[in-house]
Amino acid sequence: MAYEIDLSGRVALVTGASSGLGEQFARTLSRAGAGVVLAARRMERLKTLRAELEAEGGDAHVVELDVTDHDSIKSAVAHAETEMGTIDILVNNSGVGTTQKLTDVTPEDYDYVMGTNARGAFFVAQEVGRRMIARSRGAAPGTFTGGRIVNVASVAGLRVLSQIGVYAISKAAVIHMTKSMALEWGRFGINVNALCPGYIDTEINHHQWSTEAGQKLVQMLPRKRVGKPHDLDAVLMMLCSNESHFVNGAVIAADDGFGV
Repeated sequence: MAYEIDLSGRVALVTGASSGLGEQFARTLSRAGAGVVLAARRMERLKTLRAELEAEGGDAHVVELDVTDHDSIKSAVAHAETEMGTIDILVNNSGVGTTQKLTDVTPEDYDYVMGTNARGAFFVAQEVGRRMIARSRGAAPGTFTGGRIVNVASVAGLRVLSQIGVYAISKAAVIHMTKSMALEWGRFGINVNALCPGYIDTEINHHQWSTEAGQKLVQMLPRKRVGKPHDLDAVLMMLCSNESHFVNGAVIAADDGFGV
């Protein structure tokens, strides 16, 4: 029996949508019928992606978003709902990282990573969550009560990895944040889950895999390969679907077995 997830009539906000995983997430949701709000700092990249999604028959809008700026978060979410309608799905994807030993981390390095990955992710989810809760209570308009929030964490939040300690700390915080939100917001029909990717080949890290260090890392992986952004599509779609109403507070690794 064929099974299809249809997100027609839903509005999804994807942060960090200008490249990499965020771009793929936006394409996947659009192809499933969702109206997609593309959010990031690089507006030209977002406009290009919007044009591509619209050429495929999708409905997309762009908003400028700096997740380290609380006013930017509030403005972007308000703008998104003004242009596209109430947000039903949040893919909380913005993230940055550094590679260094813990003894070399500066306060600036720490704030850079934690400010985006933990603080930024929290306040984006909070702003969207408040609106979903208001809708559930009947205090705000909208035909769909509840919602789906997917916080993009990392296998590094589940398994200690050297040289990326602060990044791992930030993603561990996202995982615990997810569980806290799931506990508090579940009664409003809001499902909050964490997606933990393993090593994925994107434009940001593509050059790394051909280096000596990159090849050494690949040989450490269970099946001696890195993933592609589309390898996360199935998990994303499941977590965003209407049918996932019984999945809340889950932490799902999509890492090809690396965390085993």
